[in-house]
Amino acid sequence: MLLAFLAACAKVPITGRRQLNLLPESEMMGMSLTEYQGFLKEHPPLPATDPRVEMVRKIGGRLAKAATDYLNENGAGDRVAGFNWEFNVVDDPTVNAWCMPGGKVVVYTGLLPVTKDEASLALVMGHEIAHAIARHGNERMSQAMAAQGAGMTLQVLASEKPSTASNLFLQAFGIGSQLGLLAYGRKQESEADKMGLVFMAMGGYDPRVAPAFWQRMSAQGGAKPPEILSTHPSDERRIHDLEAFMPEALKYYKPR
Repeated sequence: MLLAFLAACAKVPITGRRQLNLLPESEMMGMSLTEYQGFLKEHPPLPATDPRVEMVRKIGGRLAKAATDYLNENGAGDRVAGFNWEFNVVDDPTVNAWCMPGGKVVVYTGLLPVTKDEASLALVMGHEIAHAIARHGNERMSQAMAAQGAGMTLQVLASEKPSTASNLFLQAFGIGSQLGLLAYGRKQESEADKMGLVFMAMGGYDPRVAPAFWQRMSAQGGAKPPEILSTHPSDERRIHDLEAFMPEALKYYKPR
């Protein structure tokens, strides 16, 4: 048991945080492909000729290359082993974007009026890519399965209780939440913020757009729960933490 525990422990690139992933990443990527294809079937993506898709794919290609090169050069290439990057845009007013294991990315058109420019969009996409590279979904799903007392492997759960497995997977990526997972989620969000800043900087995008973007996000208004009841840090804390990490991110910034 101790050997299995140690084998499941790993360090997250850039932050160096120790994490425990109990689920095989190959199974996570297999489920990701199924869920991604199902999502796109229900939400047909915009055509490749759409300027918004061209922009998202240009940014995504630069971020994916920068992150992959960095990980390979620093002995962490296994983090993106088997990734087959896909970047799609769906016509939906929701201000959102996400990345599943294996590099499956979706950007919602509702996000674009808030990002306004390529650098700010790179900020958001870098953050979502960081979630996948940091294997945050694996952590959250491992925790959720343990909390529900699943007592079985992901493969068995997906075979015997596919709807349960699917729901746990979607929850792991922020679709639905449980109060017991929130504090852990906030740590992951802050970690993805830092990693995303580095990836966008490596891709040639100025990370100093981050505070202004999050101020625009804050200005979107709407009812916001207290931070203790949110999976994301408060806007004020997020901006403060990003500004504190900025000198480190700027070390990787090479304008294009």
